[in-house]
Amino acid sequence: MNGRYLLDTNVVIGLFANEAEITRLLEIADETFIPSVVLGELYYGAHKSSRASENLARLDAFAAQSAVLACTVDTARHYGEVKHRLRLKGRPIPENDVWVAAIAVQHGLTLLTRDTHFSEVDGLSTEPS
Repeated sequence: MNGRYLLDTNVVIGLFANEAEITRLLEIADETFIPSVVLGELYYGAHKSSRASENLARLDAFAAQSAVLACTVDTARHYGEVKHRLRLKGRPIPENDVWVAAIAVQHGLTLLTRDTHFSEVDGLSTEPS
Protein backbone atom coordinates (compact mmCIF):
# COMPACT_ATOMS: atom_id res chain seq x y z
CA MET A 1 0.00 0.00 0.00
CA ASN A 2 1.24 3.43 -0.84
CA GLY A 3 -0.45 6.63 -1.73
CA ARG A 4 -2.69 9.14 0.00
CA TYR A 5 -5.22 7.79 2.47
CA LEU A 6 -8.13 9.07 4.51
CA LEU A 7 -8.66 7.07 7.71
CA ASP A 8 -12.11 5.97 8.80
CA THR A 9 -13.05 5.75 12.47
CA ASN A 10 -12.67 1.97 12.66
CA VAL A 11 -9.12 2.21 11.30
CA VAL A 12 -8.10 4.80 13.90
CA ILE A 13 -9.60 2.60 16.62
CA GLY A 14 -7.53 -0.31 15.27
CA LEU A 15 -4.46 1.91 15.29
CA PHE A 16 -5.12 2.84 18.95
CA ALA A 17 -5.46 -0.89 19.70
CA ASN A 18 -2.01 -1.45 18.15
CA GLU A 19 -3.37 -3.85 15.54
CA ALA A 20 -0.34 -5.03 13.61
CA GLU A 21 -2.08 -5.07 10.22
CA ILE A 22 -3.14 -1.42 10.46
CA THR A 23 0.20 -0.28 11.85
CA ARG A 24 1.99 -2.06 8.99
CA LEU A 25 -0.32 -0.55 6.36
CA LEU A 26 0.10 2.97 7.69
CA GLU A 27 3.88 2.71 7.89
CA ILE A 28 4.10 2.35 4.11
CA ALA A 29 1.48 4.97 3.21
CA ASP A 30 2.78 8.13 1.56
CA GLU A 31 0.32 10.42 3.34
CA THR A 32 -2.56 9.94 5.76
CA PHE A 33 -5.36 12.30 6.69
CA ILE A 34 -8.13 12.30 9.29
CA PRO A 35 -11.56 13.78 8.57
CA SER A 36 -12.81 16.14 11.27
CA VAL A 37 -16.00 14.04 11.29
CA VAL A 38 -13.97 10.99 12.35
CA LEU A 39 -12.40 13.00 15.15
CA GLY A 40 -15.91 13.92 16.30
CA GLU A 41 -16.91 10.26 16.41
CA LEU A 42 -13.75 9.42 18.34
CA TYR A 43 -14.27 12.26 20.83
CA TYR A 44 -17.82 11.05 21.40
CA GLY A 45 -16.54 7.54 22.07
CA ALA A 46 -13.89 8.87 24.44
CA HIS A 47 -16.44 10.89 26.41
CA LYS A 48 -18.72 7.90 26.92
CA SER A 49 -15.90 5.50 27.84
CA SER A 50 -15.05 4.35 31.35
CA ARG A 51 -11.58 5.97 30.97
CA ALA A 52 -12.71 9.28 29.50
CA SER A 53 -9.81 11.44 30.73
CA GLU A 54 -7.17 9.03 29.49
CA ASN A 55 -8.89 8.50 26.13
CA LEU A 56 -9.47 12.23 25.60
CA ALA A 57 -5.80 12.98 26.30
CA ARG A 58 -4.72 10.29 23.85
CA LEU A 59 -7.10 11.62 21.24
CA ASP A 60 -5.92 15.21 21.77
CA ALA A 61 -2.33 14.09 21.17
CA PHE A 62 -3.33 12.12 18.07
CA ALA A 63 -5.31 15.06 16.64
CA ALA A 64 -2.41 17.47 17.26
CA GLN A 65 -0.01 15.34 15.23
CA SER A 66 -2.45 14.47 12.41
CA ALA A 67 -3.32 16.17 9.17
CA VAL A 68 -7.00 16.90 9.76
CA LEU A 69 -9.34 17.73 6.89
CA ALA A 70 -12.33 19.86 7.81
CA CYS A 71 -15.60 20.31 5.95
CA THR A 72 -15.75 23.29 3.60
CA VAL A 73 -18.24 24.63 1.08
CA ASP A 74 -16.61 22.36 -1.51
CA THR A 75 -17.08 19.40 0.83
CA ALA A 76 -20.75 20.32 1.16
CA ARG A 77 -21.11 20.25 -2.63
CA HIS A 78 -19.58 16.77 -2.75
CA TYR A 79 -21.77 15.69 0.17
CA GLY A 80 -24.91 16.77 -1.68
CA GLU A 81 -23.89 14.85 -4.79
CA VAL A 82 -22.88 11.70 -2.88
CA LYS A 83 -26.08 11.66 -0.82
CA HIS A 84 -28.23 12.31 -3.90
CA ARG A 85 -26.65 9.43 -5.84
CA LEU A 86 -27.07 7.09 -2.87
CA ARG A 87 -30.74 8.10 -2.63
CA LEU A 88 -31.28 7.38 -6.33
CA LYS A 89 -29.71 3.94 -5.84
CA GLY A 90 -31.84 3.31 -2.76
CA ARG A 91 -28.62 2.57 -0.86
CA PRO A 92 -28.26 5.04 2.02
CA ILE A 93 -25.27 4.90 4.34
CA PRO A 94 -24.84 6.46 7.80
CA GLU A 95 -24.89 10.27 7.71
CA ASN A 96 -21.38 10.79 9.08
CA ASP A 97 -20.07 8.34 6.49
CA VAL A 98 -21.55 10.46 3.70
CA TRP A 99 -19.40 13.35 5.00
CA VAL A 100 -16.33 11.08 5.20
CA ALA A 101 -16.92 9.91 1.63
CA ALA A 102 -17.38 13.51 0.46
CA ILE A 103 -14.04 14.53 1.98
CA ALA A 104 -12.28 11.56 0.35
CA VAL A 105 -13.78 12.31 -3.07
CA GLN A 106 -13.11 16.04 -2.72
CA HIS A 107 -9.40 15.50 -2.05
CA GLY A 108 -8.89 12.47 -4.32
CA LEU A 109 -7.97 10.24 -1.37
CA THR A 110 -8.40 6.51 -0.93
CA LEU A 111 -10.53 5.72 2.10
CA LEU A 112 -9.03 3.12 4.41
CA THR A 113 -12.01 1.48 6.13
CA ARG A 114 -13.56 -1.75 7.36
CA ASP A 115 -17.07 -0.66 6.34
CA THR A 116 -18.26 -2.32 3.13
CA HIS A 117 -21.13 0.13 2.60
CA PHE A 118 -18.66 2.68 1.22
CA SER A 119 -18.57 0.57 -1.95
CA GLU A 120 -21.96 2.13 -2.78
CA VAL A 121 -20.37 5.58 -3.24
CA ASP A 122 -19.62 6.29 -6.89
CA GLY A 123 -16.13 7.64 -7.53
CA LEU A 124 -14.83 6.67 -4.08
CA SER A 125 -11.69 4.56 -3.88
CA THR A 126 -11.52 2.33 -0.81
CA GLU A 127 -9.14 -0.22 0.64
CA PRO A 128 -9.98 -2.63 3.41
CA SER A 129 -7.83 -2.65 6.51
